[in-house]
Amino acid sequence: MPSATLHCTFCFAEGRCIEELSTHSLLTQQLREMWANAQDHSLPISLTFEVTEANVVKDIHAKYVMYTIYLLHSGQYDPSPAFITCRYSDLERLRRSLRSRYPHEMNAVSFPHKRLRKNFTAETIAKRSRAFEQFLCYVSSVPLLRQSPEFLGFFYLRDMEKAQHLTCTGLYQLALPLWMNCWGLQEKLCPVGPATHRLLVLAGLVVCHQDLDSLADAQAFSERALRLFQDTQEQNVPFHIAFLQAHIQLSWRVGVDKRSSEAALLRLQEAGHVTQNAPTLKEMVIRATNPITT
Repeated sequence: MPSATLHCTFCFAEGRCIEELSTHSLLTQQLREMWANAQDHSLPISLTFEVTEANVVKDIHAKYVMYTIYLLHSGQYDPSPAFITCRYSDLERLRRSLRSRYPHEMNAVSFPHKRLRKNFTAETIAKRSRAFEQFLCYVSSVPLLRQSPEFLGFFYLRDMEKAQHLTCTGLYQLALPLWMNCWGLQEKLCPVGPATHRLLVLAGLVVCHQDLDSLADAQAFSERALRLFQDTQEQNVPFHIAFLQAHIQLSWRVGVDKRSSEAALLRLQEAGHVTQNAPTLKEMVIRATNPITT
């Protein structure tokens, strides 16, 4: 017997079958206007969260709704949207953890209550989907909440752990799309500032592309990591050395100038850092623990 079977699907893209979600654009505009005039600690809205699909899943243990939520740059065409899938219980757990740690910021935040009946009707799913979008938009608009380990971990911690495990076991083809989606989520959720978990994702992308012989892509992601060091003044020396060594090797293999990375590596040596026999990117990925520490 299969562990789970798809019972029914509600699609919320263009031509949504659930009429209640037709008001989403209006609600989003109202939220933008409200938050634009909110307190000083709120950021202008730069992200839109859209529930595009809700699957009612039934297995031998339970029946539940699995929501697919896309993250989009608001106000502009987004060629690379990222997404997550989650249940009501996942979002409710996020709300509880944020409320416990940030009671003042979460004091007035509404969230749909658990229902004893009619959890799987089109009307309930539509209303919850709209409420989830508003909840996530609000949290992402408050810097303290948006930068919290609870919020960031909700979006990509599980995928990072899965991708790390798959990479460590050599299943690069399976790990790669997880790393890619993690990177897309991180680019939208935390676009600036030094953060070790972003380096870990870039390391995973370089390792997987390299082992799958996608050398140009591996070189491009190693270069992106080095730009991150320059742009944010990231001080993680072990990762810096590993990325420089990978970039030098990959640039040589694809015929790209590697002299700037060689010079940067030499400067680290002259500063007293040991670069000989330093951990490789693959070793850094294998050894990494607690990736959602900022």
